[in-house]
Amino acid sequence: MNYLIDQPAAGKSPCGTLIFSHGAGAPMDSDYMQALTTELNAVGMAVVRFEFPYMQQRREMGKKRPPDRAPILLDCWREVYGELSNRTDLPQPILIGGKSMGGRMASMVADELGAAGLCCFGYPFHAPGKPEKMRTEHLLAIKTPTLIFQGTRDPFGKPDELAPIPFSDAVKIHWLEDGDHDLKPRKLSGLLQEEHLKTVAALVSELTRLG
Repeated sequence: MNYLIDQPAAGKSPCGTLIFSHGAGAPMDSDYMQALTTELNAVGMAVVRFEFPYMQQRREMGKKRPPDRAPILLDCWREVYGELSNRTDLPQPILIGGKSMGGRMASMVADELGAAGLCCFGYPFHAPGKPEKMRTEHLLAIKTPTLIFQGTRDPFGKPDELAPIPFSDAVKIHWLEDGDHDLKPRKLSGLLQEEHLKTVAALVSELTRLG
């Protein structure tokens, strides 16, 4: 398994590590993944990025491939966590999480792995336009402390669609005003994606205190 490991920024006291997986369509070194990693490093988090098998094959072969089926993605998470959770060069506690699909897969194994916390960035609660088909059943009983960062314009899950769902007490959803699936607001909002990512990073670092 290939990893990108980014340690906390110089002069920052390490507060924990996030094992961070990508979404369905973009690799671990996408602009979004890099921008959020930079903000996390700035608040004292180490970040380890990795790629699921289909994305590694896409990188090696130069051809787009659809995501692997869920059992393969979940086994990949188990392998990655097993390799990284006891490394002495990674600050404790160890959180897991990911962008969109990567975060959803992490959420499905968080309790099993015993992760100190879970962070999901743009969770795919449902396919766009299909709020009647929610992917939330396991989030009703999850025990791992969980932060979900969601833009209020995210077509994969908006505030009014999620309000009726009886999420576990371990789940906290933090809404980013006017953000899309990448937490990016429109120019007319007067807000910046960079500001949202800084807010997200600060809240992730706070979650480490529960670990």
